[in-house]
Amino acid sequence: MSDKEIQFPFYAKAAIFCVGLIAFLAILYVAQGIIIPIVFSIIIAILLNPVVNFFVKLKINRIVAILISLVLSLSVIIALGGLLISQSVQFSESWPLLVDRFTELLNQTITWASGYFNIEPHNIREWIAKTKGELINISGAAIGQTLVAVGGWIVIVLIIPVYTFLILFYQPLILDFISRLFGEDNQSNVKEITTQTKTVVQKYLTGLIIETVLVALMQVITLFALGIEYAILLGIIGALLNLIPYIGGLVAVALPMMIALATKSTAWYAVYVLIIYYIIQLIDNNYIVPKIVASKVKINALFSIIVVIAGNALWGIPGMFLSIPLLAIVKLIFDHVESLKPWGFLLGDTMPSMLKLKPIFKKKISKKTEIL
Repeated sequence: MSDKEIQFPFYAKAAIFCVGLIAFLAILYVAQGIIIPIVFSIIIAILLNPVVNFFVKLKINRIVAILISLVLSLSVIIALGGLLISQSVQFSESWPLLVDRFTELLNQTITWASGYFNIEPHNIREWIAKTKGELINISGAAIGQTLVAVGGWIVIVLIIPVYTFLILFYQPLILDFISRLFGEDNQSNVKEITTQTKTVVQKYLTGLIIETVLVALMQVITLFALGIEYAILLGIIGALLNLIPYIGGLVAVALPMMIALATKSTAWYAVYVLIIYYIIQLIDNNYIVPKIVASKVKINALFSIIVVIAGNALWGIPGMFLSIPLLAIVKLIFDHVESLKPWGFLLGDTMPSMLKLKPIFKKKISKKTEIL
C-alpha cells in the first residue's frame, strides 16, 4: 500500500461535509431532551466554578463547597421564578380585560380611518368581534399548553442541578481526559487553550448576568415611574429578551408599548416608553456591553441572527437563549486553535480595511495574468 494520503476532490469533500452537518443537526434536534440540560449544566458549572474554588480555599470540603454553591444559586433562581410566576398569574387573570381595551382602541382607530379613507367599517367591526373571541379562547388554550410544557420541563429542570454537581465534582477528570485525548505532545497547548477559554467564558457569562440585571433594573424603574402595569414582569422579560441580539430588543419594547396603549388614557405613554427604552439601549450598547461584558467576545450581526433563528428552529425558546453563549464559546475555541483562527475571524465583527484588501486582490489578478 502507498503511504500517500488519499486526496478527495472538492465535490466529494463538500458532499461529506453537508452529510455530516445534516446528521449533526438531526442528532441535536432528536436528542434535545438530553442535550439541552447538559448544555445548561455546563454553562452553570462554568459560572459556579470560581465560587466553588473560593469555598475550597476556605478549607471547606470540595463536595460541601459544590453543594453550598448550588444551594445559593438555586435560591436566587427560585426567588426570581416565584416572582415571575406571581406576576404572570396576575397578567393572565387580567388578559380578557386587556383584550377588551385593545378592541375599544381598535374600534376608535377604525372609526377614524373609515371617515378619513371612506371605508365601510361594518365588516371590519364584525371581523374584530370574531377575532376577539378567538383571541380569548386561544389565550386560554395557550395557557393550558404552557402548563403542560412547564410540567414536562420540570423533570429537566430538576436534573440540571444533578448534572451541574457531577460536572463540578468530576472537573479534574474531564480536564485530564481532554488533555489525554490530544496526545502527550499537545498536552501543554491543550491545557493553555482550556484554561484561557474557561476564564474568558466565565467573564463573558458573568458579564451577561450583570448586564441583564442592570437592564432589568432600568426598565422596571422606567415602567414604575410611568405607572405602567406589570412593570416587574415586563422589565425582567425585556432584560432576558435583550440577550437575543436585534430581535429581542424590538420585542422587549413592543410589549410595554402595547400594555401602555391598552391601559393608559393617552398614546403618549407608549411614546415615552419607546423613547426611554431607546435611551436604555444606547446605555447598554455604548457602556454596559463594552465595559462589563467581556469585550474579547464580539460576534457580528449576521451570525448572531443566524444562530438565534437556528437555535429557535432546533430547540425552541431555550435554543434562542443558548445560541449566543454557545456561539461565543465556539468562537473562543476557534480563536485559540491556529488552524481554526480564520473561522473565528469570520464570526467576529472586526472589519478589515478595503485599502488592505485591494493589494491582495491585485496580486491574485496579476498572478493569474502571468499564468495565462
